[in-house]
Amino acid sequence: MTKPRPTVFEPARLGPLTLRNRIVKAATFEGVMPRGAVTDKLIEFHAEVARGGAALTTVAYCSVSPSGRVHRDTLVLDRDAVPGLRRLTDAVHAEGALASAQIGHAGLVANQISNGMRTLAPSTRISAPAMGLVHGASLAQLDSVVRDYTNAARNAVEAGFDALEIHLGHNYLLSSFFSPNLNRRKDRYGGSIERRTAFPRRVLEAVREAVGDKVAVIAKFNMTDGVPQGLWLHESVPMAKLIEADGCIDAMQLTGGSSLLNGMYFFRGDVPMKEFQASQPRVVGWGLKVYGPRIFPKLPFEEAFFLPMARQFRSELALPLILLGGINRLDTIERALGEGFEFAAMGRALLRDPDLVNKFAQHRADEGLCIHCNKCMPTIYTGTRCVIRESMRDHSHTDLPDPAISPTVA
Repeated sequence: MTKPRPTVFEPARLGPLTLRNRIVKAATFEGVMPRGAVTDKLIEFHAEVARGGAALTTVAYCSVSPSGRVHRDTLVLDRDAVPGLRRLTDAVHAEGALASAQIGHAGLVANQISNGMRTLAPSTRISAPAMGLVHGASLAQLDSVVRDYTNAARNAVEAGFDALEIHLGHNYLLSSFFSPNLNRRKDRYGGSIERRTAFPRRVLEAVREAVGDKVAVIAKFNMTDGVPQGLWLHESVPMAKLIEADGCIDAMQLTGGSSLLNGMYFFRGDVPMKEFQASQPRVVGWGLKVYGPRIFPKLPFEEAFFLPMARQFRSELALPLILLGGINRLDTIERALGEGFEFAAMGRALLRDPDLVNKFAQHRADEGLCIHCNKCMPTIYTGTRCVIRESMRDHSHTDLPDPAISPTVA
């Protein structure tokens, strides 16, 4: 007897959770947390996605410490944030969906000037996003990072989150430990595959121990860094198997790319360089004009562009996998489920149309409206939004609810 093929709109188990369908809202930096505040616009951003039918919406990006912020307008998952985040999770639950908190430390991607404090890396190197030199972390500093993760995880549970997504991607701190070109350590956290995986695995174990079986724990995992000499499948697949064997996570969301070195690898499509330059202070804009093509190379968009690599993981792992990357069509999700993936995560498609999942379920659409222009990317500094949707709403004569938008990517 073959296993019945799952359908998109049937309830599905994720660790201790039951999701109402198999579509997850991927973490998309919302840009509405001035100085890290939980705002009404942030709450409405996720409530709208929940009303639109997604089973799980992911709040991005929740730093485990002030020094781990992407910049000063990043939320820190400390005690002060709990009451506001409880309002957010209550709003999501009222719409029938569940809420996930993406937690992490930005490492080499943390802007030290904006944050007003030093960040950490596996090894010392210059980082453009960090605006200078970043020193390799001592063992004592890494011990402190583990404590930060456990405290943040407990705070997330108290705030009512149903799942925690631990950021092991995009060359943020934990992901950078995987990378042979970023991790040059000579101690127990550098060198072999086992050693480069050891610190992220330690964090996952600490988070699981802190939260028990109260919530689902998901690892957002880099399959490849998308740069020469970076992490690639021949190392990342064995790393994922080590993480699976530890038994600390309920699912793995597969991603790729580097916010440090290749910011288009996990987007694909057009590069809105003029809009990026216009969104920055003049000096940074000049820098983007010179170095932007290197940091944001042009990569053609393809539907489900991570699927070929993700299949390598599906063939080797037994744990639930969440497919990510350019998913806009219902038949793409159906195909992914048929190939053994348990869930599909959508980002830009739901930014363009937060009601898309409902439209899929009600047979009112089989494909999203996103055209992959990526003009949403520079809006992270003024409130992440689809500029096409915004323009259409501004020129409409009907009274539409104002979606989430206002000041500052994961």
